Amino acid sequence: MGTNGSTMVEPLRQGLPPVDPSTVSSSASCALPPRYEAVRSARQFTRATLRKWDLGDRFDDVALVVSELVTNALRHALPADVTAADAAHEEREPGVHGQPPVRLHLMHWTSRLVCAVRDPSGESPVAGEAPDSAECGRGLFLVDSFSDSWGWHPLAGALHGKVVWALFRLPAAEPAE
Repeated sequence: MGTNGSTMVEPLRQGLPPVDPSTVSSSASCALPPRYEAVRSARQFTRATLRKWDLGDRFDDVALVVSELVTNALRHALPADVTAADAAHEEREPGVHGQPPVRLHLMHWTSRLVCAVRDPSGESPVAGEAPDSAECGRGLFLVDSFSDSWGWHPLAGALHGKVVWALFRLPAAEPAE
């Protein structure tokens, strides 16, 4: 797990509501192996990062969104032939050009928190038409319900794939007396 999310800030600004670059206070990111156990690691990373940023009270909503975004990336964005053996190989020699197949980025601005998941697929994320009782197909509906906004954009340059992001507005800090 690393803390270099700065490479994601500029591309994300293109899809987010206007953000003043001077208000970016923190970012963190972690590589996730191509296995479903990575969802748990993503939640643990999110908990630790939010605590460090004094945003622990936002964990439940943010973790639910992170879980959905990571699960969608693992389920829909990785090639079907990624197996347990491939996953072990990825840990030793990460993805194309040294990039892990899935990466979680958390970015904290003064009044906003963004969770972004990068994956190797260029395909648009699609919200399913699942009935309320369905066990799958509701992930993006949950992301939409628990975040203030969400979106996605394809990556350009040396990175291939896309980023799916969710934005959470944060309450204004109380002025010190």
